[in-house]
Amino acid sequence: MQEKISALTEAYKADLKEIANSNDLDALRIKYLGRKGAVQELMKALKGATPDERPLLGKQINDLKTLIEEGLSTKLDHLKSQELQARLSSEHIDVTMPGRKGHLGRIHPLSQMLQETLQVLQEMGFSVQLTPEIESEYYNYGGLNYPPDHPARDMQDTFYLSPDMLLRSHTTNAQLRIMERTKPPIRICSPGKCYRNETITSRSHVFFHQVDVLYIDEHVTFADLLATMETFYEKLLGEKVELRVRPSYFPFVEPGFEVDIRCTQCKGAGCRLCKETGYLEVAGAGMVHPEVLKNGGIDPESHSGYAWGGGIERMFMLRHGVSDIRLFSECDMRFLTQFG
Repeated sequence: MQEKISALTEAYKADLKEIANSNDLDALRIKYLGRKGAVQELMKALKGATPDERPLLGKQINDLKTLIEEGLSTKLDHLKSQELQARLSSEHIDVTMPGRKGHLGRIHPLSQMLQETLQVLQEMGFSVQLTPEIESEYYNYGGLNYPPDHPARDMQDTFYLSPDMLLRSHTTNAQLRIMERTKPPIRICSPGKCYRNETITSRSHVFFHQVDVLYIDEHVTFADLLATMETFYEKLLGEKVELRVRPSYFPFVEPGFEVDIRCTQCKGAGCRLCKETGYLEVAGAGMVHPEVLKNGGIDPESHSGYAWGGGIERMFMLRHGVSDIRLFSECDMRFLTQFG
């Protein structure tokens, strides 16, 4: 037994001298001190010694274990020092070299587009009003004249948090809130993020940004709406625009219509951006429905109003020829840094 201990000691010392890195050292530790290592095998063999031999042999085994542990610890410190020095040498910094140029952050393209949109509307006399993203069913649908069986109320279009609470599907939820606390004339725009339970494609997403515009006063007419929208898009796009309207249904306006502008790329000749139609769809609009005015506490006999709303992503895509709405949320610096 003593010969085994002596032989194991010499073998350990020889193995320790061959160690060149911390990985090899860990393997050596397992070889001698692991659960199935050499020292553990000696402890098992100790059972076969006589009662008189066991105290002496046990002490020798424990001394060997201590020797191995101390040797491994010392070797580990030495290896770590060597590895650190090698790393410092390889990562040497020449302080005489000129520093790298720092890069300033950029405003996200959608934030740029939203700021420009709100600036134009504020210059035209509209105040900015913010509304909650978590909204009640009444302000998002019921009070805006959505019938109880309207498809937009179903789960496939709306993210419901409870039977009565949801993530707003449009910023039109501002209308009733503003009417309830403000007397006409009302002239506001409401920006924000909207959510719809849709399949994510190059043209649609589960969240998007929108700006709604609302004007209520005495004798507001359809002509006022067209003139205001034409002025707004001319200011935003920086060029003369030609509007075209197409009848459409929105529960909160009557009449309702889709608004197109002559394509800014091909000037109406037809191109890929406008799908060869010569026009680009930019917003939904209409005259505020009398029932919505009543729900907001405003007499539709003495007051009228108009409203329109459009997506920020869509306007940016049309202005810059971007073909995939997913690019705005993927944090791809190759895309984002184009719009500094």
